[in-house]
Amino acid sequence: MKKTISIAALLMLITPMMNAQISDSLRRIVKMEGAYNFRDAGGYKTADGKEVVLGKVYRSDAINRLSDKDLVTFKNHKIKTVVDFRGTEEAKKAMDRLPENTNYLLCPAGSENLPNVQDMAKLLKNKNFLAGMYGEEGLPYFGERYRALFVQLLTLKPDEALLYHCTGGRDRTGMASALFLKILGVPQDVIESDYVASNFYLAKNPTLHQMYSGLSKMSGLSDNQIKAEMELRPELIRSFFAAITKKYGSIENFFQVEMGIGPREIAVLKQKYTK
Repeated sequence: MKKTISIAALLMLITPMMNAQISDSLRRIVKMEGAYNFRDAGGYKTADGKEVVLGKVYRSDAINRLSDKDLVTFKNHKIKTVVDFRGTEEAKKAMDRLPENTNYLLCPAGSENLPNVQDMAKLLKNKNFLAGMYGEEGLPYFGERYRALFVQLLTLKPDEALLYHCTGGRDRTGMASALFLKILGVPQDVIESDYVASNFYLAKNPTLHQMYSGLSKMSGLSDNQIKAEMELRPELIRSFFAAITKKYGSIENFFQVEMGIGPREIAVLKQKYTK
């Protein structure tokens, strides 16, 4: 009974934030036949009254199953660079399907030793599986994982766009989006709404449902319990920022120390990606 109340309370917390983002998503979502969480990272207001530009930066889940029609859509959005946060073997098993001459970068830091399904089942049964990934356990990988993305953003040509992704387009990709929006000055509550919206976009992904079903059988937890444990929640992205701030003092100092991106480069990012 207590678990049921916990799940209900969780959904009550997440749903209003997610709905707020979904209601404003028509100009962000990119409809693809072979991807479920492909969307524009822009369109959000910053604290100083500007707006993150649309049509320059995209995020997605796995893109190994893009159709021929999807590739046309891909090209029409002028995406010339793809940054992949998956591990080496993870990416090899489901290679990105990309138009010719796309610049591809694999950034596997923190993804090479992700737990398999059996390990995930044990972690879900014993503790919150996602907490470690977003907190201090993941901290050693954040700089290396996201450095190439921001270097590419700094050098991206005016007539080109960029896409970053992982498998679900929710955790590793969600952290990347949070950093991108944060450094541009987007308010925390908006960042959180964008983050939890992946729950909605991935709801129709059959692969995710199959994984949850398998985790349920292996762990002995119900489907609802698995879903509740795996649901993206605002406190996860808050934990992500808190871990960084605890070690580096600020998000800006993290960018400086781990990615070599200081005040001058941050000013360039704001000039390029807000208006």
